[in-house]
Amino acid sequence: MISRIDLRGDALPEGAALRDLLPRAEFDVEAALEKVRPICEDVRHRGSAALIDYAGKFDGVRIARVRVPAAVLDRALAGLDPQVRAALEESIRRARLVHREQRRSDHTTQVVPGGAVTERWVPVQRVGLYVPGGRAVYPSSVVMNVVPAQEAGVDAVAVTSPPQKEYDGLPHPTILAACALLGVDEVYAAGGAQAIAMFAYGTEECLPVDLVTGPGNIYVAAAKRLLKGRIGIDAEAGPTEIAILADATADAVHVAADLISQAEHDPLAAAVLVTDSVELAEQVEAELKTQVAAARHRERIGEALAGRQSAVVLVDGLDEGLRVVDAYAAEHLEIQTADASAVAARVRNAGAIFVGPYAPVSLGDYCAGSNHVLPTGGCACHSSGLSVQSFLRGIHVVDYTRDALAEVTHHVVTLAEAEDLPAHGAALKARFDGEVPSP
Repeated sequence: MISRIDLRGDALPEGAALRDLLPRAEFDVEAALEKVRPICEDVRHRGSAALIDYAGKFDGVRIARVRVPAAVLDRALAGLDPQVRAALEESIRRARLVHREQRRSDHTTQVVPGGAVTERWVPVQRVGLYVPGGRAVYPSSVVMNVVPAQEAGVDAVAVTSPPQKEYDGLPHPTILAACALLGVDEVYAAGGAQAIAMFAYGTEECLPVDLVTGPGNIYVAAAKRLLKGRIGIDAEAGPTEIAILADATADAVHVAADLISQAEHDPLAAAVLVTDSVELAEQVEAELKTQVAAARHRERIGEALAGRQSAVVLVDGLDEGLRVVDAYAAEHLEIQTADASAVAARVRNAGAIFVGPYAPVSLGDYCAGSNHVLPTGGCACHSSGLSVQSFLRGIHVVDYTRDALAEVTHHVVTLAEAEDLPAHGAALKARFDGEVPSP
């Protein structure tokens, strides 16, 4: 059901050589670029008409308009199951607590008397938030995208999600209800690359945005790559991943259940156990067979666990296990070891770290207060998950008096001459009758 990779016995290689030994899903965004390019160009030129046509082609439904009417959002919220509403409200409350603390304050540094630099944090003006549709329904992704944008102070928030045939071409009603619950009234029935193009170029119904965030399939990722520069993006999200670093103290039932929880997303989802305990590995493998057989989505889970992206990785000890998980740089990393907090503190590369037996990834997906839009495909070694910072731009404001400029002009002129850019220095000298003031 799940393969083994045995890295015991020999010294682990460094860098890319170690990464190449670890399981990873095939996710060729570059190959998808040529498929999404004509779609994006079509949306650029035909706007809403192209989106309506693609809804028929890709989603199998004919829609009359792309924007979801406000009355539909209100109806969706009114019809939301009370228990689901209560759960979403608690998820929103916890996410707001965490994300509100992330808001940065402006800071002024007095460099010299009369010379100051202020770093001012300014929110993006308008954002487009993508919420996937397909195998599952993701109102939680509405929460994870909207809350940090709102807490950052973004002026305009637009959400898009694929039209659903069973709901007359509207996004899933639970997604619409989540939007209404968060006060988002600009919602579109568009998915895939065409939705990203809508946000990038604008249409008759949708103004262009400055930034697009949110996970999606390979075509969404390819469209983000294609249109990056015209729009800002959070990341090119790939299939979801869980890695678990565990020792003999871990509970095999918990470990297997957590691996399955992420494998449930997609046949390309990655589930990786890194352990120095052969006994635990064997117990987890046995548990996987039992638990998968009882799972609702057993076919999808089984395919994900059997895929090249999933494995049990055996290592000699905890130090080696930490090197492996740092090289893997998982989207979600669980630490189920003795003294898990101390071990977690040693991890350098992960989208989010879940410490101990009572912090499973599923908690983070919904109600931990953390964000579940996280870097995938090893990108956690250089990128962060979605946060308030994702929606802020730092602007340096430089404020110098005449005396403060005079004091440093000779240094600026010297450096400008060293770089063979004399006009740079001349721009300062022009303020002092063409001379360099005495320091």
